[in-house]
Amino acid sequence: MADRSAEPWYATAAYLYVLHLDGPALAWEYLRRHPDYRHDWLRRRRQPDAGGHWGLRLLEDPALDARDAHPAWFPDHDAVVQLYPDADPPPDALCFEFWKLPGHKYLIHDGKRLVLMARWPGCCLRFVLAPGLADGMAYAYAIRACAVPCARYHALAVELDRLAAAADAAPVATARPRPSLSQLQEVHTLQALDATLAGASLREVAEGLFGADAVAADWHKDSALRARVRRLVQRGEALMCGGYRTLAQLPPVASH
Repeated sequence: MADRSAEPWYATAAYLYVLHLDGPALAWEYLRRHPDYRHDWLRRRRQPDAGGHWGLRLLEDPALDARDAHPAWFPDHDAVVQLYPDADPPPDALCFEFWKLPGHKYLIHDGKRLVLMARWPGCCLRFVLAPGLADGMAYAYAIRACAVPCARYHALAVELDRLAAAADAAPVATARPRPSLSQLQEVHTLQALDATLAGASLREVAEGLFGADAVAADWHKDSALRARVRRLVQRGEALMCGGYRTLAQLPPVASH
């Protein structure tokens, strides 16, 4: 059996940033690993509209992980906050103040709109800025109309609460809670997917994720460890091959 310990996927520490990703960012992590997507990226000059096939307005560089990539999903995730100039603001209206937004800020033009992303530990907010909105101008929030709007109202309220809490606080240090089981599952799933794409066997995947001692103690045809690794590999492949659309709240498409 080949020694895989020097390969990029083997070190779990390299995947710890995944613990703090939200749905759209996780969706990107799975999509960028798809071989056909990577092929479309290489041919993007000959296929400028290929992004729509993947649920993107524009193709994004698959070499960039979610910390540096800014994928423009279409349609938008419910948590995207749209900002418009207030046509009839009251005297005490709040004004849009770009530099008072918390976190690291990124302005991206996604081919159609100006998108503002604000990131700080454990949180990422996305805003769509209307063309007429300027710094210091009174503004209003907007969401798209839909038959059952309650979920979108709730998503908007959650994002605005997070923004208000971050704007009011000035912590010296950030304390993060213990990772949940679902967050750890995403770390293991992506690591297992990368290992499989690199040609690793199930046993080699298990050694990278859980250590050689654990594998030596419990690795046989019907072992729980072997079944767990198999499920992680299958889950990663399913998310890469279309399942990522659920994470990004994209409508399903016909199989291709």
